[in-house]
Amino acid sequence: MALTDDGKPKIVVAGVGGAGCNTINRLLRVGVGDALPIAFNTDKKHLEIVHEKARKVLLGASVTRGLGAGGFPEVAQKAALMSRKQIGEILDGTDMLFIAAGMGGGTGTGASPVIAQIAKEKGAVVVAIVTFPFAIEKARIKKAQQGLNRLLEFADTVVVIDNNRLTEYVPNLQIEKAFEVADDITAKAISGITRTILEPSLINLDFADLKTVMSNGGISMIAVGEGHGYDKVNQAVENTLKNKLLDADVTDARGVMVHISGGTDVTIGEVNGAGEMLTENVAKNANVILGARAEAGVSGKMEVIAIFTGVSVPLFLRK
Repeated sequence: MALTDDGKPKIVVAGVGGAGCNTINRLLRVGVGDALPIAFNTDKKHLEIVHEKARKVLLGASVTRGLGAGGFPEVAQKAALMSRKQIGEILDGTDMLFIAAGMGGGTGTGASPVIAQIAKEKGAVVVAIVTFPFAIEKARIKKAQQGLNRLLEFADTVVVIDNNRLTEYVPNLQIEKAFEVADDITAKAISGITRTILEPSLINLDFADLKTVMSNGGISMIAVGEGHGYDKVNQAVENTLKNKLLDADVTDARGVMVHISGGTDVTIGEVNGAGEMLTENVAKNANVILGARAEAGVSGKMEVIAIFTGVSVPLFLRK
């Protein structure tokens, strides 16, 4: 592991394509600690609206002239390959790479696997968090399936957020707003994980343990929930198990990462209790890790993000 000057692992968060770059913007608003945020896109104009604190990389300028991939993954793949040397230099020394992208369009679908492959060649653990199109977006589904399977060749874990499940999580939300919810979930998950590794926390996530859980995780599922008041633990657990953002059976999971955040009134006992309830139905030999952060200025609240790795692949995700 190539530690940074202060002895911490080098964690990079890469937003790829329009959806991924939107996640980078949201991530920088919620905080990413010492992780390095990078925005990759084939669209120069979209890169210009990315937060100034992110490093910005225009992929394949000679291929797209900065005008985007036009919804064609093969164009984005070619653009990323043209920028292979630059990507490799940026990712040099990376211990863990988070990739945020949308599947079904051009740049996220076509360039994400190339970036994942380069990172793996550099020795990084690669965790991708991607969205999968709504059922009504028929033209995008086949592209999304192909992009997802290509990404699975190189990423250690691919957490899939099925947009169709967002309509159950936030049933009264307009479809266009659902994309913002997916961005928010992705940003909170990445922020929570990275800050709990890199910053002093109530219970720190150990990088080596996280690497074990995420390595060879395959398709993974994320679930989110929160609880309030005196019964916040039970509420948070119940809501998390109900708000699974992929239709997968958690009893198949080979690993589980639970991240809990709350106010300064959250106790170690409450955190452990929530973790035990969330993982009681997974296999006895599953690797389970737990991290928790106490946020100043918050009280009477518990938020949970759980990632179940190595779950069975739903049929609709297959080619």
